[in-house]
Amino acid sequence: MAYTSYNTIGAPYDRTRSADPYLSDRLVDLLSIPTGAALLDVGCGTGNYAVMLSNRGYQVTGVDPSERMLEQARKKSDGITWLQGKAEALPLPDASFDGAMGTLTTHHWTDLAAGFREVHRTLRPGGRLVLLTSTPEQMQRYWLCHYFPQMMARSCSVMPTAAATLAALHAAGFSHFEQEAYDVRPDLKDHFLYAAKTDPARYLDPDFRKGISSFAALANADEVETGLLELAKDIERGTWGSIEASYHHQGGDYLFVVSTKA
Repeated sequence: MAYTSYNTIGAPYDRTRSADPYLSDRLVDLLSIPTGAALLDVGCGTGNYAVMLSNRGYQVTGVDPSERMLEQARKKSDGITWLQGKAEALPLPDASFDGAMGTLTTHHWTDLAAGFREVHRTLRPGGRLVLLTSTPEQMQRYWLCHYFPQMMARSCSVMPTAAATLAALHAAGFSHFEQEAYDVRPDLKDHFLYAAKTDPARYLDPDFRKGISSFAALANADEVETGLLELAKDIERGTWGSIEASYHHQGGDYLFVVSTKA
């Protein structure tokens, strides 16, 4: 997926996307850095998680390639350094951060290994990188695959596998890898792709779908229309539950990946 997709999504993004308190808590715990530490948010988008962590006392720098997204981020906080740039060429000095995070961003990078090398370069020794991502293996078990098979196949094709992510992190110089599965919670405030896992009617709302890159950038209009009609019928008939149940799996819907600069 190209970086430019979020220039297209633009303004509607923040109507459905906000920093989720539980995910923010997990980021803080996994980063394991003291309040006041310097934190880099790679692919910060409109800055929701950057603002949340800044409000908790961290000195945050947010980097994103989309100027349109950054325009919205700057309106939320002037206490954060907002910079336009790509993960593969961060406009930042060496060893300037105590920790780094990236939430649902690595599938937008053009070169995973180069991006991790850049993050590694900007971290101080002992600094952690915490990623929230999803893997193709996880996404293939989303019940959305039943209604939007082509869109989900495209989405899976741009997501790095867990093995590819770990290999690229290792090649960049990171070590001490940890993985933590995350299952979507009913009270999730950040409405990304599988956010309505237990509330399928939300996908019928076009405004809800506008903030999701799979629907906004990877979907075929005819397939979406057909899939939504089938989904609506299954909800009305009460048959959606059996379809959802057939996709139950272990291993989480999303994945935190934690690594450390030695």
